[in-house]
Amino acid sequence: MEQNDWEKCVAFHGHECGGLTIGYKAALYAIELLELKFSDDEQVVCIAENDACGVDAIQVILGCSVGKGNLLFRMRGKQAFSFYNRKSGKSVRLVLKKRPEGMSREESFHYYQSLEPAEMFEVKEAMAVVPERACIFRSLECEECGEATAENMLRLENGRKLCLDCFHAYSRFDV
Repeated sequence: MEQNDWEKCVAFHGHECGGLTIGYKAALYAIELLELKFSDDEQVVCIAENDACGVDAIQVILGCSVGKGNLLFRMRGKQAFSFYNRKSGKSVRLVLKKRPEGMSREESFHYYQSLEPAEMFEVKEAMAVVPERACIFRSLECEECGEATAENMLRLENGRKLCLDCFHAYSRFDV
């Protein structure tokens, strides 16, 4: 028996909840607005402004993932997602509208389930241009711990290439 998209999201995430519904409906709305299809590579990019439940639905529905480099996080604590269609050059930022206050988790779930995506999100201009494609960096050995480290994550200290765990950052301020 073939699962529908919602069931696939629930299976991946582990349970039904309002947060998963938010990501699910955001993905469906992005498909509608940007004429998107499941991304086998990096054709679709999502920049999520949170790391909450909804991101799991975006992975399942749109094929965005951290490993492919087309799911990025710009942590702002907002239920907002920017979607990019590399093929058409179109982009959109979807921001969750405020919901009625005082709802329980169960009431919130049913509330979001009852809405159409266009009722849930403000459509805004994406805040950034489409991110560059993922890069594959050489791995070099940290000269302190000996572990292979992506070249772009090494730092020079006293002429030695060190990973971020072994590097001693210099700062004159406690921030």
